[in-house]
Amino acid sequence: MNTHLTRRETLRRTVEGAAGLWLAGRLPLRAGAATPPARSAGSAKSVIQIWLWGGPPHLDTFDPKPEAGNDYAGPFKAVETNVPGIRICDLLPSLARQADKYALIRSMTHDSNAHETATYMVQTGHKAGERVIYPATGAVVSRFCGAEGGYTGQLPPYIALTEPLGRFDEAGFLGARYKPFATGGDPSQPKFLVEGIAAQGISDQQQRDRRELLNKLNTLPRALPQNAALRALARSEEQAYDMILGDGAKVFDLSAEKDELRERYGRNKFGQSCLMARRLVEKGVPYVTINYNGWDTHKDNFTILRRKLPELDKGLATLLQDLSERGLLASTIVWCGGEFGRTPKADFSAPWNGGRGHWGKAFSTLVAGGGFKGGQVVGATDARGEEVKERPVSPNDVIASMYALLGIGAQAGRLHPPGEEARATPAPQAGGILKELI
Repeated sequence: MNTHLTRRETLRRTVEGAAGLWLAGRLPLRAGAATPPARSAGSAKSVIQIWLWGGPPHLDTFDPKPEAGNDYAGPFKAVETNVPGIRICDLLPSLARQADKYALIRSMTHDSNAHETATYMVQTGHKAGERVIYPATGAVVSRFCGAEGGYTGQLPPYIALTEPLGRFDEAGFLGARYKPFATGGDPSQPKFLVEGIAAQGISDQQQRDRRELLNKLNTLPRALPQNAALRALARSEEQAYDMILGDGAKVFDLSAEKDELRERYGRNKFGQSCLMARRLVEKGVPYVTINYNGWDTHKDNFTILRRKLPELDKGLATLLQDLSERGLLASTIVWCGGEFGRTPKADFSAPWNGGRGHWGKAFSTLVAGGGFKGGQVVGATDARGEEVKERPVSPNDVIASMYALLGIGAQAGRLHPPGEEARATPAPQAGGILKELI
């Protein structure tokens, strides 16, 4: 076998390697690649997904059961919301005042109690173990609502604040170009996007000097000035530097926001991520994921939630209000939930001290904006929150509903991997649009 690489082959590999970056989403599709059909007009333009990584307890958040007794309800109570008949946990008072803006799906259900498989199902709408790896919702939205769907923004079309899920390959069969751009860092800290560079003692001017030197050394673009692939890579490089040093970086600088608003969101990683997400969709970014971990409360569930629920309450409630006040909620879906719920009966024995295990049979999800009707409850669980007793909802039902609101329902359903009779969402008879919320 000839292992010698020609200049042309080297160039080809360089270009295809770049496709693994978010930048390469702007490169032309290779010859023969399928072009996504045009989007239909949808009410939603962006999605903010708040991923409660680890699985939040439904009884301690959006489906309280105080009448079930202490073994189930624990020390928390239920509080009335601004929508008569809807109650949520009493540690979520700000969200209680915003209930007219969101809908609660209390009858989410699937058959997995394992983090990896449950995450895959909730993120893709598919069960694990099939022949192909399906793309997560963010990757599908990036495909249809990103550069190939008319998005012209300078920022990546799929951004993770601040880390990717890590449970599976979010891009699936779509490939690396549809992976999320993960910012890393902590949005509550100044210049968090480039804090890794700053930690190495590299100033902005040093970055510019290094770029100038690299451009002098790289003679290939000057030798082939008409090469379309090289021109596209040059534009991508320009956008990458803009993310660090130029106007693109400004959206990641929260010092431009009023202190009063930053306090309302909460001066913590989650709260400031919510504020950052609002700034990103304001710039037209189609999909933003906030990965908010720490919800795997096998031990000391109630102690942990006394800290986490007020953070969630401030950040999410302020996000909904802020989006609404800016006229963005009508075009922005907010999707909040985790991979499953937690065991309705808490274990108060040592060493669990009130911990809750994994529970896929019944759990809750919050959706708002983008065409979803607020002030609604879909489905119900039994008196102890152990089983769904009314209107079971699958992960695919939620995903299919969001795709419909984004105007990509039919197209996403026809998105096949090469050589496979597979769909980005299962066939229509396997799931249903949440018509009561749309």
